[in-house]
Amino acid sequence: MTTPDTTKLICLPYAGAGASFYRPWTALAGDALEIVALQLPGRERLIDEEPYRDAHEAVDGLMAELRDRLGEGEGRGEHKVALFGHSLGAVLAYELAHRLVAEPGVELAHLFVSGSPEPARGRERRATGLSDEEFLARVGDFAGYHHPALDDPEMREMILPALRADVEMHESYVPGTDLPLDAPLTVVRGEDDELVGYDDAESWSKVAGRDFEHVEVPGGHMYLTDAAPALVRLIVSTVL
Repeated sequence: MTTPDTTKLICLPYAGAGASFYRPWTALAGDALEIVALQLPGRERLIDEEPYRDAHEAVDGLMAELRDRLGEGEGRGEHKVALFGHSLGAVLAYELAHRLVAEPGVELAHLFVSGSPEPARGRERRATGLSDEEFLARVGDFAGYHHPALDDPEMREMILPALRADVEMHESYVPGTDLPLDAPLTVVRGEDDELVGYDDAESWSKVAGRDFEHVEVPGGHMYLTDAAPALVRLIVSTVL
């Protein structure tokens, strides 16, 4: 059972995903971490809300949600937090990290980013503006992964608007600061990731103001769908 002084791992979703992706992580983390998965609009319980298309507006909303979540239960005392984000979630976590460094009552213990080059290194290939079929093919090509739900017409109709908005948000993202982050930073990359190369991952060293570590793990761009136990163990062993 987690206690009030347990480190909270704030988890940010990849494009098209919802907070429920991180639900299994609670059991994997046990009492070592408290998993706090933030939800973007346009999916799951927020399906009827308009999704963000601008990363900085998204971080405004995520910051408000996080303040509410941190204010529950034990009150607004000193909170030790770490952040994890994959792909789109990596740049959202990075922007959120810069805000949390200056947030009263919060100690930012670590930033974990995954499946993304450093913030200023944008994508060369894009999917925004393509037809539905071309868009899904391009996104599948990017990720090297196809979600079975996209084969069901009704599910696809529900998922596509948020996925399109997330991809647009990611492809139009410009960093909000060029200051180094005053927190330890670990970048994780699937060693067979064809979207994000080794040098792309290593480029996060440019924005790390303190300790920097680059970890390669088995798998492709979406390695975390199969390797959650190993990933959570890595996070726990780094934070504790």
